[in-house]
Amino acid sequence: MDASYALAKNMLSVKYKDIHSDVTELTKKHILDILGVALGGSSRPGIKELAELIGEWGGKEESTVLCFGLKVPAPNAAQVNASMGHALDYDDTGDGPTHPSVVIVPTCLAVAERQGKISGREFIAAVTLGMDMMCRMGQSFRSGMKTAPIAGHPGAGWHLTPLFGYISAAGVAGRILGLDEETLVNAMGIAYHQCSGNGQCVTEGALTKRMGPGFAARGGIVAALMAQKGITGAKECLEGEVGLFNLYVKGEYDPVPLTADLGRRFAGTTVTMKPYPCCKGTHASVDVSLALVEKYRIKPDDVQEITLYCQEETNFLIHPLEKRRHPENAVDSQFSILWAVATVFARGRAGVEDFTEEAIASPDILEMVDKIRIQKEAGLATSKVESAAKIGVTTKRGQTYVEQSELKSSDTPEAKLPFSAYERKFRDCASCSIKTLPEKRIDEVISLIKQLESVDDISEIIELLG
Repeated sequence: MDASYALAKNMLSVKYKDIHSDVTELTKKHILDILGVALGGSSRPGIKELAELIGEWGGKEESTVLCFGLKVPAPNAAQVNASMGHALDYDDTGDGPTHPSVVIVPTCLAVAERQGKISGREFIAAVTLGMDMMCRMGQSFRSGMKTAPIAGHPGAGWHLTPLFGYISAAGVAGRILGLDEETLVNAMGIAYHQCSGNGQCVTEGALTKRMGPGFAARGGIVAALMAQKGITGAKECLEGEVGLFNLYVKGEYDPVPLTADLGRRFAGTTVTMKPYPCCKGTHASVDVSLALVEKYRIKPDDVQEITLYCQEETNFLIHPLEKRRHPENAVDSQFSILWAVATVFARGRAGVEDFTEEAIASPDILEMVDKIRIQKEAGLATSKVESAAKIGVTTKRGQTYVEQSELKSSDTPEAKLPFSAYERKFRDCASCSIKTLPEKRIDEVISLIKQLESVDDISEIIELLG
């Protein structure tokens, strides 16, 4: 039987009390993280325009578009909220690689508000299960992939977040709507009929990169609502002859992670918070650059040349070289190892303000990025989707320093990362919101999410962020 049945059954049968407290605590951190990132993303290009379009369409006032104060049909609200959550490329990262919470949390928010009276406990359970489903799909893809990445894209050319997000969004939407198992399988099949998302938007730096999760959230909710009306979808949407894994990745998947220890192991615990607002594939290079700057107290004026060692020059975070060296837009900078490294050597940081439309014209970073040369070195790769980072810097005094580090495995749990770390990031991102939030309101949101299991109606939080 197709794994969609087991996943649907798990989605509907697991209750809050069945989930270990360590997992629910981590889920609350992920919820706070993505809400903060969405607030920060609300001011980025493409989001205001999308919100305006959704507002022009109007419709039944069911769910809230965060920051903009609009109330629109649930699928439309989820689309904007998920898009703004991806705009900074600061949302958490799970297996695949995927960005689970940016699809799951906006979907749950929109459907919960539409339904009304959804408790914090039920919201936590739904988010936990949605992230579990999406990460299982990512793990299945990652461990089964045999072919080399296409054009350097680790998702074999696909933008995996929306690809797996459609079906996962249908799953959590169906749970909150109260669908039965057969109807939920139909919802997942309807969602599969919409599945899409590709890496070309990254190659070109198009704003559709940040729109992908929104399409998935919207499509998943629509799928669940269609199924609720009696419309059917493919039952073998994952493993059928032309199901997702056979059609989209030519059967190169591992079926075991899809259903192993369902209800006992929650794959969302492998999801990690992003410390920097750029593609996770750049983070090891940022870490190594920061280590060099701090260890040897390197100032921008000290730098003569920077050497970036790489496994493959076709890596999409390096290629095409001129575009990664001189970004044409903010998306280009978010997906450039060269830009991330130059930012650290120029400013001693890699923050939200360093990956914007304004930042790409910054003389200090542009001067630094032109000092970077690429040197190919075999043996740096550590897995199919991750790589080690090795960087050298030569000073004007003729001193050369080299540091190397490996990117942390995505299987490393973040349960021990304190809530305060997420709180700091939330406040930082909220300061970039298109709508200024009073400090008191920010405090209230943080407090409510910290004790989310005691909240009677999730709408309390939505009202504070609307």
